[in-house]
Amino acid sequence: MMLIFGLMLLLQTAACLDRFYRFDQSDPCYAALGHKLNLLTVLDAREYELKIIKRINNNTQDDRVCRVKYGRIKECDLYNNRPEVTVINGTVIINRVIKTDSGNYRLTLERSDGTETSRDLQVIVEAPIGSVEVSIICSSSGVMRVSCSSEGDPLLYSWTLNGDPLMDGNSSIDLDEGTDGDISCSVKNHVSHTQKTIRLVCPTAGDTELIYADISHEKKGEKENTGL
Repeated sequence: MMLIFGLMLLLQTAACLDRFYRFDQSDPCYAALGHKLNLLTVLDAREYELKIIKRINNNTQDDRVCRVKYGRIKECDLYNNRPEVTVINGTVIINRVIKTDSGNYRLTLERSDGTETSRDLQVIVEAPIGSVEVSIICSSSGVMRVSCSSEGDPLLYSWTLNGDPLMDGNSSIDLDEGTDGDISCSVKNHVSHTQKTIRLVCPTAGDTELIYADISHEKKGEKENTGL
């Protein structure tokens, strides 16, 4: 029987987005802080005895372990008895992900004949992007400095002017005198994406700061990654 190793991350925005990861993939899995995480072990956990280990500083004596037999927990100190964590038919369900859920995990399956199969997965928890704030400082020399900020981690910024991408990828950008139109700041990480567009306006002479705050945000929708 083909084994299915995967990780499903639920991003709960207006609609839920399911993302699946395989334990043997080379890329890490990114989970959204405060959202739901499902760790799928095998298609039918009743056929195996499972062991899920979280490595702590590469010291096997400090490893935290969950043991599952016939699809149910036998013993588990992996999540410190958190009530929001359950195991159903071998699927570890974390209803609210916290920062300490980040780490390197190993899933070991033991068959009735004593043979074992193991797969590894790195989980990285990131805080989703919050609302975006954009500010403009208009100097007396005519240069406009546009700055962008948001909550979340880590943050990757990009800019467009009237729909055309700008080369600067920092949180602020300087524009020449006479630059006109709409400027957009896009902020993203591995679990979410938010964008704010404002009109370039310098209403007065001298150094003046205008601040635009976006109280709503849009999560990034990504395609499902599945592995069977």
